[in-house]
Amino acid sequence: MIDFAGWEMPVQYASIIDEHQAVRRTAGLFDIAHMGRIKFSGDGACGLLDLLLTNDVTKLQPGDIRYSLVVNESGGVLDDVLVYRFDAFYYLVVNASNRLKIVDWIARYQGRFPAHVEDQTLATFMLAVQGPRALDVLHAHVDVELSNLKYYSGVEAMVFGRPALVSRTGYTGEDGFELVVAASDGPDVWHRLMADGKEMKLAACGLGARDTLRLEAAMALYGHELSESIDPLTAGLSFAVKLKAGDFIGKSALLAIQVAGIKKDRIGLELASKRIAREGSAVLCDGREIGQVTSGTFSPTLQKPIAMAYVDKGAAAVGQAVEIDIRGKREPANVVKLPFYHRKG
Repeated sequence: MIDFAGWEMPVQYASIIDEHQAVRRTAGLFDIAHMGRIKFSGDGACGLLDLLLTNDVTKLQPGDIRYSLVVNESGGVLDDVLVYRFDAFYYLVVNASNRLKIVDWIARYQGRFPAHVEDQTLATFMLAVQGPRALDVLHAHVDVELSNLKYYSGVEAMVFGRPALVSRTGYTGEDGFELVVAASDGPDVWHRLMADGKEMKLAACGLGARDTLRLEAAMALYGHELSESIDPLTAGLSFAVKLKAGDFIGKSALLAIQVAGIKKDRIGLELASKRIAREGSAVLCDGREIGQVTSGTFSPTLQKPIAMAYVDKGAAAVGQAVEIDIRGKREPANVVKLPFYHRKG
């Protein structure tokens, strides 16, 4: 157990590799109660969110979920988020380390709109079931047909007879679902899923496996691939930026960055040795430093060290050989296409 953004969180229950492989082969259950959960309601909810987020909130239909970003006036990323639309309200899921910052950011602009904003993080519990058998684990306990729920969509439902928000999303590269229930219902839902999922080899998973899984899937992590000094276009997240629709805070800055040209590429690296490239390790090409590693780990699926890095634009193409400075020793690596892992189907 470790302190994580003020929450006591599990790094691992058994072994990180065993938990990782459970998600790739069967299913894993994650306690993600630390993620911030903010409810928006009222006639101005859509307008407020559309101002705050880079993606186009106005086009969301009930049941839709979109990945988006909150950026500052200069285009730097304050957080990457998921925005949900339900019939009577919107929901925003934010990173634990940024929750209070985002709550304060929302408060700056809330007065412009007839919207009610409620931080429900402490009143609710959130968990994720991820892996090829996630649907099997959940379907008998939810009162809607989950097989009909499309990826990146959500529904209000009952789980074990308790009201819940159920979404088909995830942060692992696998199919899966995330559930939000009342905080008082959380422990019971967790224990019943673990008991009933035993036949399907459902494993409790901690932050360690969550990180190795997301890195194999090349998903950006705030504080590593994302920060206030990195804009979403440089991060390769232009799909979540509505530069041709509406307006949002930071749009003019991102338009200027687009016109000036992106200066960095986010790349994938596979290392030839068994040494792991950590954040901040220099990436070199022909003896010249071209960038730095943002995240690195040993990939249990590929059985080799992998890393993501930002490098100078055009300095390292897929297939190119580079070196990584790991504690003063240069280790050979190859630039590979992201993501590192694709699930079957």
